[in-house]
Amino acid sequence: MQTFFGMLSRHDFFFPSQEAGVPLAAISGKISRKQRLTEKESVQLFESEDFEALAGIGSAAREARHGRRAFYTVNRHINYSNICVLDCDFCAFGKRRRDAGAYELSIEEMVRRADEALAAGATEIHIVGGLHPTWKFAVYLDMLRALRALSPSLGIKAFTAIEILHFSWLAKTSVEAVLEQLKEAGLNCLTGGGAEIFARKIRTQICRGKESGEEWLAVHRAAHGMGIASTATMLFGHVESYEDRLDHLRKLRNLQDETGGFLAFLPLAFKPAHRLAHLTGPSESETLKNTAVCRAYLDNFAHIKSYWISYGLELAGKALRFGADDIDGTVGDELIYHMAGVDSPVSQTVDALRQTILEAGLDPVLRDSFYRELSVSR
Repeated sequence: MQTFFGMLSRHDFFFPSQEAGVPLAAISGKISRKQRLTEKESVQLFESEDFEALAGIGSAAREARHGRRAFYTVNRHINYSNICVLDCDFCAFGKRRRDAGAYELSIEEMVRRADEALAAGATEIHIVGGLHPTWKFAVYLDMLRALRALSPSLGIKAFTAIEILHFSWLAKTSVEAVLEQLKEAGLNCLTGGGAEIFARKIRTQICRGKESGEEWLAVHRAAHGMGIASTATMLFGHVESYEDRLDHLRKLRNLQDETGGFLAFLPLAFKPAHRLAHLTGPSESETLKNTAVCRAYLDNFAHIKSYWISYGLELAGKALRFGADDIDGTVGDELIYHMAGVDSPVSQTVDALRQTILEAGLDPVLRDSFYRELSVSR
């Protein structure tokens, strides 16, 4: 039987002379029987250096759901402004109004960019930005209405939990009332950004002043209850421990058990920047290991993304062999990671995404925001 490392260079990873006592075979057996992993077992996976076994575990869990299929989309990111009242330690995107590089887009400019994306075949617009100090809530409603007027079928995936909380403070109303107005204006999916790591001690170190993990979960719970789907994220590879990651994943898994409202999970690789530029970020092997563990542990999430903006396209392709089933999309003009210094392009072609999936030994499937399959001719 061909191993997964028949498709990878053995120089990409460190292989110990023997597995350090971690019973991966027993864990793999539980997954094949569709039994839920405990946190202790998942920590054992994190501590393992048997990358061939990890690849097998992740890929088996992915294949049980999707066979040989892996997904991509044609989308466009629009970061409407980087002017922000927060000052998170890891964030190189947020600026004060008078800082060099500060910007804000008009609604007309956003519509122009979205219209260009639609003409190029996009089915999704992804919108996030800073917490603008002077814009009123009405600006965001007008933004959504103008974008929705372009197409009734356009997937508008917009705003993080902290943006929703910001809007509720601006409008002096509840999160539920804000979500209802955004939905009426055209929103049909929340983004999963801003989750970082839920553990309070870690948030204090990397994003003091941002919403708590409990608040992030409460916003998504409210959205799911109103029929608004969302994605979920985890920022890994900074100062967190494996136990912190598992605490984060457990809370996501519990909420998904409760609501079923998450479409996908995105493990986001930390990029050293701003006041945390002295950290190293996750290695390639740690990124792949994390993919396998997340796929194995999050048994109620249909999709695990290998976000090429975060990883680079080559590593994103390798992560497909460790359990990810989605490589995201064409993107275009992503700024948050690029202001932190990533060297990946700001966009990818459909051909490049399809070729990456094929090189991972999988079959590329074009999708929309809600994982409805589309014909390639579209």
